[in-house]
Amino acid sequence: MTGGAIIVSGGTFGLGREITLRLAEGGYPVTAFGLETPQISSTAGKAIPGLQAEAESRGLDITLLEADVTVEADVARVVETTRARYGRIHGIVNNAAIGPLGTVMETDPAIWDRIMAVNLRGPFLMARAVLPHFAAHGGGCIVNVGSGAGWGKPDMAAYATSKGGIIALSAAMALDHFYDRVRVNTVIPGGGGIVAGMSLGRVGGDMSRLGPGAVGTVAGRVANGTDLGNTIAWLMSAEAEAVSGTIIDVGCFAHQGSSTPLKRLQSQEKING
Repeated sequence: MTGGAIIVSGGTFGLGREITLRLAEGGYPVTAFGLETPQISSTAGKAIPGLQAEAESRGLDITLLEADVTVEADVARVVETTRARYGRIHGIVNNAAIGPLGTVMETDPAIWDRIMAVNLRGPFLMARAVLPHFAAHGGGCIVNVGSGAGWGKPDMAAYATSKGGIIALSAAMALDHFYDRVRVNTVIPGGGGIVAGMSLGRVGGDMSRLGPGAVGTVAGRVANGTDLGNTIAWLMSAEAEAVSGTIIDVGCFAHQGSSTPLKRLQSQEKING
């Protein structure tokens, strides 16, 4: 059915946790990994025991590991553990990210380096670790989780730079590994108000500050990890075997650089008037 396992970085908490569960519910064996210690500007942490208990109670095949996506040896351990347990790796989801706010002048160089390490070096190391395996087994699928900030947003100089890099990296890899039958695509959660370790960290853990004023999605609510998981599951499936080098916005494409949709207040007033 699946032809192998899927590895999800940052897959133990928040959006990543929901992506992990959605893929496992779809029948994929999943290896999810992350750090149990909260990172800068994030509440994500101490998540593995709870996810392990849920996976066991629901009979889902999920392997959970604590590992740092910026450390080459950790990435190698995750990949080798997955290969040893499942034999073949079908795909990877590069979801791990951190996103402290700040302009260039407000961002300490050490924080800049850490953002680039997690958000760009991490996907680079993951790809390097699995691409030879994909080529040897006739192909594979890489899904990178981007952000509308990749087109530039205020007060997000380092984060926006890293996510712009993800868009470029995805396109480059899609071209470079086209003839190895490796599909590389980007999904972008959009619309604001999303509950995740990163977004909660930016507001001091106060969930009430995430929803008000958010554009949300055309569904009339904010996007969540299951929405992302549904899209990723499709990209991993045989139905998407000809899809590579694409960007799929799961939410509101206004956050990819166009104007934010306005509520129909004026139009409704004209109708009522």
